[in-house]
Formats: sequence, C-alpha cells, structure tokens
Amino acid sequence: MVMAQALFILLKQRSPERAIDVLAPAWSLPIVARMPEVRRGIAAETGHGEQGLAKRRRIGYSLRDEGYERAIVLPRSLKSALIPWFARVPVRTGFRGESRYGLVNDMRPFDRSVLDQTVKRFVALGLEPDEALPPVPFPKLAVDRDRQRAVMASLDVVSGRPVIAMMPGAEYGPAKCWPLEYFAELSALLGNEGYDVWVLGSDKDAAAGETIAAASAARNLCGRTSLEDVIDLLGHAEQAVSNDSGLMHVAAAVGTHVHGIYGSSSPEFTPPLSERRDIHWLDLDCSPCFERRCPLGHLRCLVDLSVARLHEAVRDAHVRLKGS
Repeated sequence: MVMAQALFILLKQRSPERAIDVLAPAWSLPIVARMPEVRRGIAAETGHGEQGLAKRRRIGYSLRDEGYERAIVLPRSLKSALIPWFARVPVRTGFRGESRYGLVNDMRPFDRSVLDQTVKRFVALGLEPDEALPPVPFPKLAVDRDRQRAVMASLDVVSGRPVIAMMPGAEYGPAKCWPLEYFAELSALLGNEGYDVWVLGSDKDAAAGETIAAASAARNLCGRTSLEDVIDLLGHAEQAVSNDSGLMHVAAAVGTHVHGIYGSSSPEFTPPLSERRDIHWLDLDCSPCFERRCPLGHLRCLVDLSVARLHEAVRDAHVRLKGS
C-alpha cells in the first residue's frame, strides 16, 4: 500500500483535478488516509486469498453511480479485477494475467526485465501505453504532530532523547527476520549511548518485543498501538532498524532514516523508497531465495549480518543527520 502511493502521486502530478479513491483491505485504510493525493479509501470486505464473489459483486454494484471513469487494478489476479467490472467502470487498466480478458479492457504487457521492482509495476499502470517509465516518486505519508504528541504521552514515552525504532517482525516468515538476540544487543548498545529504543509491531510481535526489552532498556510497544499510531510514532523517530516489512516502508515514507535488513528477499526488488536509508544485505550466492524459511537450514544471510555493522551504521547516520 505504501508503494502504491507512488502511483497516486504520479496521477495527481499529471491531472491535479482528478479525484482518486482507493479500494483496499480495511486494515490498510489508516495508511490511505495519510496520503494527500487520495480523496477517500473504500474498504474491501474480502480477506487475503478469498474469492468472495458475492461480496465483490455487492461492492461493485454499490459503486456504479459514483461516475468513475477509470479503474487501475494493481494485483494481477482475476478476482481483483471483478469489482471494477461489476461497477461498470468504462476503462479498466491492468497487467495481463490469469485470463482477465474482458474484465480488464486496457490490458498492459508485463515485462519483468523492465518492471524489476514492485513500485515500478504500480507506476507503469498510470502511464500511457508504450510510454517510458519516468523517475519513480517517493511515497510521503502525512504525520499528524498533534496526534503524535498525544500518543507519546499516553504511552509514557516522552523523554527528549533521540529515538531508534526497531521492527523485528516480518509477516512473510523467519527467513526475513534478523535474530532477536541481535536486535536486543543493538538495543542495549544504543541505550547506553543515550538513545530511547521503541520496539514496534502488532500483537504477533509482542513476544519478540519482550525479548528485546528484557535484555535492554527498550520500550516494547508491540500490540499497544494502532497502525495510525505507528505512523505518527515513526514520524518522531530519528532512525528505524527493520526487517524487510511493511513497517519498514512506512518508516521510509514518513522521512525516518531507515536501516533495511534483508535476508531471503532483495533490496533490488522492494527497497525502502527514500534517500534516507542504509541497506544491509550480504548478497550471498544463495540469496535472494524468497523463501519463508531458509531452505539450507543455516540462515547465514541474516546470522552473518553482524550487530557491529548495524551499530556503526546507526552511529554514522546520526552524525549525517545532525549535520544536514
């Protein structure tokens, strides 16, 4: 969803008067609400992988009187193209895939060699056919400073010290997760150097947050915040140390300096979309494998990524940020 904002920015740059509505999973609408380019977010009622034909028909019918001129279908699945078709949107743009002929009537070829990043694939659907890909705009989520102060006060994390956010989770699987003991060791080092460390994530990450907090002075905020809260909290942090995850992209989009840690995935495919970033990737012969669990059983792509390297990178970034 964060990467999709690059498309919305492009569309607004080309047609400032055009209204953009986004149909998306309900959980992601707090992110959509922080995109100035979007008029409104519409909740999709179907879950991940759910066909949900009746639900899609109902949503599509409810949108028929909205006067939409064009729908851009970002996923390449057949089911994702159903709602615009049910809504009778006249132009329905999408990539060729899953026999969507008829559902998608502005069909675009899908060339992996050119569209080698997720964000490029999104932006390409906003272009004219055969138009060359322009420079990709970086996402930029709005931070609510008043709400930020209120959330920090409610969590009792106001101190005046610089903040490092840590995001140890990755929904995809353990092959994207830097070892918890490394996060804990880095947290202890940074705490001793005058930083506050906040561990952010969902309730699924609460146990990981406790592990880090138990070995350092970090504050475990996992499961205690909404997605909207996390956007504002990351907007306050000086830096974020994160696995390749959705929250890493949120951190980049609010302007926090990001240290993106890559294991089974690749920074060439889903990099943090920001100039304020350091990439930590060993680029081993066996990576990227894009597996949920290490198929070789050693997880060297993450285990061999040392705490010392991340510690030095955080300290160097602090100096650069203070000098900018």
